[in-house]
Amino acid sequence: MVELNDTEYTLFENIKHLRDDGSEYWSARELASVLDYTEWRNFNKVLNKAMIACKNSGYNVICDFVDVNKIVDAGATAKPLKDYELSRYACYLIVQNGDPRKEVIALGQTYFAIQTYRQEIADKFNQLDEDSRRLVVRGDIKQWNQMLAEAARDAGVITNEEFAIFQNAGYMGLYGGLSVDDIHKRKNLAPRDKILDFMGSTELIANLFRISQTEEKLKKDAVNKADDANATHQTVGQEVRTTIERVGGTMPEDLPTPKKSIAQIGKEQLAELKRQAKKKPLMLDE
Repeated sequence: MVELNDTEYTLFENIKHLRDDGSEYWSARELASVLDYTEWRNFNKVLNKAMIACKNSGYNVICDFVDVNKIVDAGATAKPLKDYELSRYACYLIVQNGDPRKEVIALGQTYFAIQTYRQEIADKFNQLDEDSRRLVVRGDIKQWNQMLAEAARDAGVITNEEFAIFQNAGYMGLYGGLSVDDIHKRKNLAPRDKILDFMGSTELIANLFRISQTEEKLKKDAVNKADDANATHQTVGQEVRTTIERVGGTMPEDLPTPKKSIAQIGKEQLAELKRQAKKKPLMLDE
């Protein structure tokens, strides 16, 4: 987890606004600037993804993303500028779906209370349908994989080739010796398909547990060699597999492969939000 110092903290604290009733919000335009998005159209793509995540979490999108206009000078005239008043939760969803190459995105993920987010998701998770569960857990895996990559680098996994070996070790532990290529073939995926995008919620949760526990153990044990990191990842995967077996669960390689990828589900949900936007003002332009 990225630690925030006082200077980094103020990046987000300084743009927080308070309404008359004491409730807080952030301007989407101001947040885009802090997150180093120079063009609104690029930031708006992140907004779209965040709105889908908000909907799948069981929240009312228009309450967390309040559609507002601002009047700005444009030469000799003034014109309205599209903006949103964002809740803290909306901001978290935005940084979760932002460009992971930006350091400030990682800082934002910490600031906007990842633990609170997970608790809110957990409270509503059982009410979601399977597709929405998949989207929610896949989002968490994306976040945890970033943290795992950082922990792996600190443990001596430096090159892309080393990281591929490291990732493969974790899958082999959880999937009873099956490699990434083996799992890919078993699911009958196309060459460019991502394994994680073709998992049901149960399989995704097993992998989330593998990833999160490996990240924690690498740091706790102060692992500093690539070979030891690989062994740690494989051992954690094996322990998760043993737990599944102990409780009588289905092994991950035997779980059904969904017909729709998570990417396809996301596109369908965005299309649905756009249809809803025609009935109520909700900016989802490209």
